[in-house]
Amino acid sequence: MSGKRIGAWALGAGLVLAATAAHAADYSPPQPVIIPQPVIEEYSAWYLRGDIGFTNQSVRNLTNIQDANNSVQDFGDGFDASPLFGLGVGYYANDWLRFDVTGEYRSKANFHGAQVINDGTTPFTDEYSASKSEWLFLANAYVDLGTWNNFTPFVGAGVGMSRNTISSFRDINTPRAGVAFADDASKWNFAWALHAGVAYKISKDLSLELSYRYVDLGDAQSGDIFTYLGQNNVNNPMMFHHLTSQDVRLGLRMNFEALDFGGHHQYYAPPQVYAPPPQYAPQPQYQYAPQPQMQSRG
Repeated sequence: MSGKRIGAWALGAGLVLAATAAHAADYSPPQPVIIPQPVIEEYSAWYLRGDIGFTNQSVRNLTNIQDANNSVQDFGDGFDASPLFGLGVGYYANDWLRFDVTGEYRSKANFHGAQVINDGTTPFTDEYSASKSEWLFLANAYVDLGTWNNFTPFVGAGVGMSRNTISSFRDINTPRAGVAFADDASKWNFAWALHAGVAYKISKDLSLELSYRYVDLGDAQSGDIFTYLGQNNVNNPMMFHHLTSQDVRLGLRMNFEALDFGGHHQYYAPPQVYAPPPQYAPQPQYQYAPQPQMQSRG
């Protein structure tokens, strides 16, 4: 092989390798794509509530120790409607379960009723009037049944205590021309309630609630009864057995952050980084200079 042909072959191979190396050096790897995440707000699970409404109360029957041996029939026992006012604090366990503790004042409801009493002689009537009020304290649990167009129906139940007060009790015995009175008296009882209603979400922090509630208030009693002459031979309060009420309430629930209690904050979720699969440069295509032809010297 002549020196000139070998040199040309080497020069051609070097140029091919240099071009391949330059192409590889010019290639830049793909850059990762960063996808920013939206701002996420966390809210306090605590809320305040306030309620107003009206009561529709009833009593099963009235008894007095002096009528233990008498035949007694009740007629027209009932209460007028009365307003109620309540406050409470609650906690959202999750999107469908919440709890609250409420305190409520149920203002005086006028009572009216009568009894026909047969003591073995001539039957007579007792006509009653009084007022009844309560302080009601309940621990409640609610199940929210889903939300449609900001409306959320719910059901619930509660247990607690009721302090029932009978005041201004009066007993008029018309056939026997008698009048009797009783001191005011209060009695604590176990109480329980069932709830059903619907809430409307006004904003992220406020919900308006319309609800029905059945509540069992236990019993109540007046103070000792004495005649208009101040006479009393035995302690004989009037007993009001099994007080119940069907209430209609309008309430407002307010998350703590609405009062700037610092119950919520904003934070940015860490961005997601998407790295595309690496792209590799094509394999270099090597080109070789043609083999020099061998020439015979012979």
